[in-house]
Amino acid sequence: MECKVDKPYPKVEVEKPNIEYAKLLFEDYSGDVSELSAITQYVYQKFEKFNVDREFSDTLSEIAMVEMKHLELLGETIKLLGIEPRFIFSDNYGMIKHWNSSFVDYTTNIIDMLLNNIKIEEETIARYQYDINVINDKYIRRTLYRIIEDEEMHIKCFKRLLNKIGFNC
Repeated sequence: MECKVDKPYPKVEVEKPNIEYAKLLFEDYSGDVSELSAITQYVYQKFEKFNVDREFSDTLSEIAMVEMKHLELLGETIKLLGIEPRFIFSDNYGMIKHWNSSFVDYTTNIIDMLLNNIKIEEETIARYQYDINVINDKYIRRTLYRIIEDEEMHIKCFKRLLNKIGFNC
């Protein structure tokens, strides 16, 4: 099952260093709903269902690999913006938080997993759209638009899996 848009990623570049833009991207990079969280979520789910449903497991592996590419793109962008990419983010109160495994949903029901994955992808897209509206850098925006295309494809893949097991969405 193809879960990545067949289109190259843009070259990572920024118009100029900007610490505020970097701080915004940290949430996408390693917040509770982030590329790092998605990677760990999907890898956990892959192993949880590895011997139960091979297509489910393979799809999660493929999507996790795409999310790793997104993590790489964001990390490189954050570095160009002037901050060392670390697995931290700022919460709603401006406090620096570290990524941790409590961001992973350890649900074992396959339908709940897939529905939660769709919700995570939708929240991720909404976050990227917010960043696009705030960030006035054509290169960063181009990268975020491209990442959104993959995230939309991931939703389609998760819905296909739901349909395969008889859950209509």
